[in-house]
Amino acid sequence: METTLDLQEINIWKDKAIQMAFDLGPVLFKALILLIIGRQVIKFVIKLLSNALDKYEIDASLATFFKSFLSAVLWVVLLISVATTLGMQMTSFVAILGAAGLAVGLALQGSLSNFAGGVLILVFKPFRVGDTIEAQGHLGAVESIDILYTKIRNFDNRVVTVPNGALANNSIINLSQKPTRRVEMKVGVAYGTDLKKTREVILNVLKKDERIHEDPAPVVYFSNFGDSSLDLVIRCWADAADLWPVFWDNMEAIKEAFEAHSIEIPFPQRDVNHYYPEGKK
Repeated sequence: METTLDLQEINIWKDKAIQMAFDLGPVLFKALILLIIGRQVIKFVIKLLSNALDKYEIDASLATFFKSFLSAVLWVVLLISVATTLGMQMTSFVAILGAAGLAVGLALQGSLSNFAGGVLILVFKPFRVGDTIEAQGHLGAVESIDILYTKIRNFDNRVVTVPNGALANNSIINLSQKPTRRVEMKVGVAYGTDLKKTREVILNVLKKDERIHEDPAPVVYFSNFGDSSLDLVIRCWADAADLWPVFWDNMEAIKEAFEAHSIEIPFPQRDVNHYYPEGKK
C-alpha cells in the first residue's frame, strides 16, 4: 500500500515538473536569447560610438569616459529587460532596484565620489589623455580616464590606477599643458675659478644647441658658496618634448668644455689640522 502511494506521489511531482518546464521553458529561453542578443547589441553600439568619436576627433579623455558610461547604462537596461521577460513586475523591480541602489550607494560612497571626480576632470580638463602629470606621488603619462579611475603609465612602463576622486580633490602638476619648459642645470667649480670666463664657456656651449630657444635667452648665475665649490645655476628654455635630451646633452658638453678650458670641477675636500700637546711630537 505504501509503495503504491509513493509511486502516485512521484508521478504527481513528475507531472508538476513537466508542466513547470513547459510553462517556464519558453520564458527562460526568451530571456537567454534576449541576454545574448543584447550583449552583442551593446558591443555594436559601443563600436559605433567609438567610430563616431574618432571620426569627429572628440577628445580622447571624453571619448573613453563616454564609452564606459554608455556601456554601464546599456547593461542596466538589458538586465531590467531580462528581469521583465522572466515575469518580474516593473513596479516591483523598480522598488527592489531603488532599495538596492540606496544600499549600494551607501556602501560605495567612494565610488560615487570617483564618478563625480571623473565628471569634474572632463569638465575642467586639468589634464587629458596623453598628458604627462605628477599626482598622488606618481609621475607618468595619462593612458585613459574611465568612469571611476584614471590610468597613469610610469616611465618604467608600470600602469598605476588612481581614483578620480583623489585626482579631482588634490593638486596635480601637468607637465604637458605648456609647449615650452625651462631647463635647469647646476654645476660647481673650484674656489679661485674665474666666474666670468666660466659663464662665457657655458653660454658658448648652449649657443651650439639649436633646440635651446633664444628668447628667453639662456642665463648663468652664481648661486651659492658650497663646501668645496662655487655653485652655478644654468637656465634655458626648450620645447617640452626636448627637455631631458637638452639637459643630458648639455651637461655632458659643459663637462667636456670645462676640461678643454682647464676649469676644475672639484670633489669634496676637508682640511685636517692635528694639534699635539705641548712637548710632544
